[in-house]
Amino acid sequence: MLAALWDSPRLRAWAGQALLLLLFVGTLVWLAANTVENLAVRSIRVGFDFLARPANFPISESVVPYSPMDSFAWAYVVGIGNTLMISAMAILFATLLGLFVGLARRAKHPMLSGVAGVFVTAVRNTPLIVQLLFWYALVTTALPAPRNALHPLPGVYLSQRGLYLPGIEWSGDGWGFAAGTATVLAVAVLAARLLRRQSPKSRMACALPACAAAAAILFLAWITGIGAAASLPKLRGFNFSGGMRLSPEFAALMVGLVLYTAAFIGEIIRGGIDAVGRGQWEAGRALGLSERQTLMRIVMPQALRVIIPPLTTQYLSTVKNSTLALAVGFPELGLVIGTVINQTGQALESIAILLAVYLTIGAAVSLLMNWCNARTALVTR
Repeated sequence: MLAALWDSPRLRAWAGQALLLLLFVGTLVWLAANTVENLAVRSIRVGFDFLARPANFPISESVVPYSPMDSFAWAYVVGIGNTLMISAMAILFATLLGLFVGLARRAKHPMLSGVAGVFVTAVRNTPLIVQLLFWYALVTTALPAPRNALHPLPGVYLSQRGLYLPGIEWSGDGWGFAAGTATVLAVAVLAARLLRRQSPKSRMACALPACAAAAAILFLAWITGIGAAASLPKLRGFNFSGGMRLSPEFAALMVGLVLYTAAFIGEIIRGGIDAVGRGQWEAGRALGLSERQTLMRIVMPQALRVIIPPLTTQYLSTVKNSTLALAVGFPELGLVIGTVINQTGQALESIAILLAVYLTIGAAVSLLMNWCNARTALVTR
């Protein structure tokens, strides 16, 4: 019987895979045990119990509320939030600018295509960290002091301390309202899909869940005591207070990341459009479509099959390039982890958290882009 089982190619393949997996896991366990033993000999503590201790260091900017009395674990959450914010904004704006650059590179106007070509060549052949330092130096030295801040619009001030805009001050249980709103919207989307399946032509399939969701959100705002008030920046002493502030570090990081990524995305989009045969353009013109209609309705859907795979790689690179924010002092996850290591000495644990976070973000971006790629791929039968 054993000889018959071993003659099965599928069984041998699974057995080989299982053996390799056991060897890999065994190697990891041996490395971990050896590392812990060597650290214990040197009286170096290991473990994640430090996450519950107060951080006792400030973070200049954060998407979520933070104070030095919060734990190291919450400081990591703040760093993750800043990383996600800067990555998402850089990807969004770089994609829009990259689309413009890609189309400009193909433009028949010699000046427009020439400027786009110079931009792509200059940005792609300059290290990103050099560009970040350049923009940071430009923002912090070229702009005036707060007392002489530029005032282009009412409530808008631009100085060496950053860009100040009118903002909103919230009161009440913001986290409870946010969690409840997310739950209500998820339930509304699910209900709308179920109603649409039962009655595809009914207009009430989306109207009823939308109305119910709006009523539920208003009820949540009432029970959580959510309130909002306008907040305008005002000069007090040597700086502004109130409103919403965009720091020079954030501005330099965003400009550098967006311009750098847009140059690569522009070339990806240009290459994808050029990969579509000229006959498609001629077919659009024969149908009486304009150049813009031909691009958006005929050429671009076909070009997406070529654009999305390298675009996925560029999005992943943008997420990883956000770690260079420490060069300009923006408190993303890498800078927070560096500060935690200096205070606690828990280097292995902190680096493991950093690797796990970026692996998770990268996997999520890859899954989303692979889903988009599957939706645009040709279906072969």
